[in-house]
Parts: sequence; C-alpha cells; structure tokens
Amino acid sequence: MRHRILMLLAPLGACVLLSAAHAAETRVNITHDLARVEVPHGGARVTIERHPDTDNMLDPDFSLTSRPCPPFCVQPMVLAPGVETIGELEMLEYLQRLGQDGGPLVIDSRDGDWPLRSGVIPGAVLLPWQELHPAHTELEKIAETLIFRFGAARHGGLWNFEHARTLVLYCNGPWCGQSPTNIRQLLALGYPAHKLKWYRGGMQDWKMLGLTTVAPD
Repeated sequence: MRHRILMLLAPLGACVLLSAAHAAETRVNITHDLARVEVPHGGARVTIERHPDTDNMLDPDFSLTSRPCPPFCVQPMVLAPGVETIGELEMLEYLQRLGQDGGPLVIDSRDGDWPLRSGVIPGAVLLPWQELHPAHTELEKIAETLIFRFGAARHGGLWNFEHARTLVLYCNGPWCGQSPTNIRQLLALGYPAHKLKWYRGGMQDWKMLGLTTVAPD
C-alpha cells in the first residue's frame, strides 16, 4: 500500500520540481548577460532592473496609442545632423558613467506633473524644457545653466564648449517634443552636436521594458 502511494505521489513531485526549475529559468534580465545596473542618484545608489513580473503592464498614461498632434506629434529618428539617437542599452552605459570626471549629464526635459506621475530614470536630473528656452527663461539664467551645470565657458559674447559635458536628453517618448526642443535650442547656441545624445524612446519605451524608475528629487 505504501509503495502504491509513493508511486501516485511521484508524478506530483516531478511536477513541483519542474515548476520550480521553470520559475528559476524565467528571469527578466536586461540582456542575456546583464541582469541589473547600479547608478548614482540623489547621493545614493539605485539598482536599475526590469520588473520581475512577466504579467506586468504599462501605466495607463503610456498605454494610449493616439494623442492629438499637434502638440504630440511623432518625432523623426534623426533629430539633427551629428546628434546621436540612442536606445536603452546606450542609456545604461551613460548612466554608469555618471559622477566620473567629465562624465555625462542625463536630463529629463519634462514639465508639469509628468515626472511626479511616472517617475524619472535613475540618475537623471529634472530640467524642464522651458529652462533652456529663451521664450520662457531669461538669457542670463540660461547662461548660468550652461556654465554651472553643463561646464561651458563664456568669453565676452562667445561660447566655448570644449570642456562642456555630454548631455543625454529624454522626455515622454517618440511623440514628445520637449527634449527635441531643448536639443534644437542648444544647437542654436552653438553646443556641439556630438555632445548631445537623444533617447527618443523616453519614458514610454523605458516603462514598456519594465525598467526601474524613481521619484524626482
């Protein structure tokens, strides 16, 4: 009798073992060889990883397929000559270089309550697009941002961007014009195109991949 019970329970035990093995294999890495990345944010270290729940879904804010255009028009893949459009893996590489001498600055260009509602990419600083736009901010205030935050130098009426930082800008996604507006304004001021990087996918694609966000500072 005991032998018969063990025979009946054996398939159940095998199923449990298979399920455990399947769960162990079902990892949600960033890439095949990269599970997570640690980046500096607000004086601490934040781990960026993908959401472990394979049933996780997009926030309602980013599940809409159609928004009125203008202003929410689809942006081109190439924003301007010399400005590199990057994806998530390139963004992670820039984030890992934050805090290094001459390291990049990752900028969230969104305004309003978007950052509060959806969070920001860890390591990014919040700089609403209006703060770099002469129609909304005084030129001297923009100059202070260029000098004290971006590392540019001014000699009389001329700008020197030789030691300026590489800027990586993003906003809400391919339908968002806030970071593109900033990039065009910076180019108009003479900021070198090769020091401007654009994460076109923005928060839409970041969240679509289940990557970590944090509350803005």
